[in-house]
Amino acid sequence: MTSLFIKSLTALALGASLIAQTAVAQDKPLKIGVTAGPHAQIFEVVKQEAAKQGLALQIIEFSDYVQPNAALAGGDLDANSYQHQPYLDNANADRGYKLESIAKTVIFPIGIYSKKIKGLDELKEGARIAIPNDPTNGGRALLLLQDKGLIKLRDGVGLKATPIDVQDNPKKIRFIELDAAQLPRSLDDTDASAVNTNFAIEAGLDPVKDAIVRESPESPYANVLVVRAADKDKPVFAKLVTAYHSAAVKEFIQTKYKGAVITAW
Repeated sequence: MTSLFIKSLTALALGASLIAQTAVAQDKPLKIGVTAGPHAQIFEVVKQEAAKQGLALQIIEFSDYVQPNAALAGGDLDANSYQHQPYLDNANADRGYKLESIAKTVIFPIGIYSKKIKGLDELKEGARIAIPNDPTNGGRALLLLQDKGLIKLRDGVGLKATPIDVQDNPKKIRFIELDAAQLPRSLDDTDASAVNTNFAIEAGLDPVKDAIVRESPESPYANVLVVRAADKDKPVFAKLVTAYHSAAVKEFIQTKYKGAVITAW
């Protein structure tokens, strides 16, 4: 009888210890990787909404597109919010990551900016246009230029077009591939540059007023909230999605960015 009683107490103690450990783990804030600018600003509002559900977030800012996925895959982040689905697909394929999107967030229509011209028709022969150097955003910029009649790409090239795929280039445009974060700074040295909206806003550009042309919001480039594949079904991330898709976050985006950033849910 005594032995049974002691075993019961031991089992209760172990159970209590496991519950305590779980509580400690849940008390740690989720580490969310974002790029500086709109993604970080939006997540400050998400953080407030998540807190209402008892979910604490720690927002960690990055200055490039490579590190947030590396940090997430390596276990230094719990989630990230900065990339669109084609970029994520490419990162998984190229680097062997096992990362999955769990929700759509916002769309940042890419734009063409210039300090020298007011329209693409003003571009002279041999003009220099800077585009992002990552496969998906570079292709995105080229597809926009094709849509506006400046170039023609090889048939069937899809979303990963590169300057090599330009088949018809009447103005003999020269394409300069740069890191996406550096593109706003390139405007002094190029005739035009294709700049992702988050970096444009961070550099003080107004995507609605300053872009010569902009991508249609009806595109496959909706940004996504990303976690490790093994974690995608954890209840904590369902709470995170609920916080992001809240009315307060949508209102903030509509009020703050006035059409420069568009909700994708």
